[in-house]
Amino acid sequence: MKKRHLLQLLTGAMAALFAVVLLAGCGGSSAGSSAGDSAASGSDSTSSAAADDGSATATGKLIVGFDSAYPPYGYVGDDGQYTGFDLELAQEVAKRNGWEVQLEPIDWDAKDTLLNSGAINCIWNGFTVEGRESDYTFSSPYMLNGQVVVVKAGSDIKDLDDLAGKAVITQVDSAALEVLEGDKADLAATFGSLETIGDYNTAFMQLESGAVDAVACDLSIAAYQLSAKPDAYVQLDEALSTEHYAVGLKKGDDATAKTIDETLKAMDQDGFIKDLCDKYADQGISYDNWCLE
Repeated sequence: MKKRHLLQLLTGAMAALFAVVLLAGCGGSSAGSSAGDSAASGSDSTSSAAADDGSATATGKLIVGFDSAYPPYGYVGDDGQYTGFDLELAQEVAKRNGWEVQLEPIDWDAKDTLLNSGAINCIWNGFTVEGRESDYTFSSPYMLNGQVVVVKAGSDIKDLDDLAGKAVITQVDSAALEVLEGDKADLAATFGSLETIGDYNTAFMQLESGAVDAVACDLSIAAYQLSAKPDAYVQLDEALSTEHYAVGLKKGDDATAKTIDETLKAMDQDGFIKDLCDKYADQGISYDNWCLE
């Protein structure tokens, strides 16, 4: 009986010890599993973050959002293809970096939504920096620009004060509109009306027809329209503002901005920029206004 009792005690102790070891083993396995799950989760998060990065440097594809009725920077050429000074710049930058390029004509009002959704990953289309610095990551400015007023040849409007009581038109969500609603709001308050329209080509058609008295627009747009019809329009001497063009990118896309800067500088150094400016000289582009060094 004593031996049997001792044997029972030993057997119970061994069973208890086995249970403890088993539980510890399970606990260790659970901890290891948790660590593994955490590592896997971290890996998945990294992959997800990478997948969410739709920048050109991450994807190897530059998706250019542009207004297709914005000559000479982006428009439909005589051959029906998209062309323009900025589009050719973008195509060359993409080529030199081994990126695919996709030219995506957009509704200008929707540009921010399209950029933030990843439908485009840059806005490259005579895009003014001033007043938008907090909304985008910009490349370095590459072209001087300004906001000016154009009237019909023979108009009695000779300076900005003469716009009092007149109908002035500009493009919706444009830099000119921002100036007239901002720094030049007092001037705009003297207008008979300040109207907006979807594109500048139509704005100038309205000016030519007499539907409006003046167009407020980018200096480059004015130069283009005056070069196309030098006897139809006159640009007022006094500008509304002076500013710069740059490439607009999604906030935080510093890598693409840096790559674009470096590539544009190289393009300038090897003469590509000068040749391209000369190509578009008859449309109002001047190498004298190139400002990225």
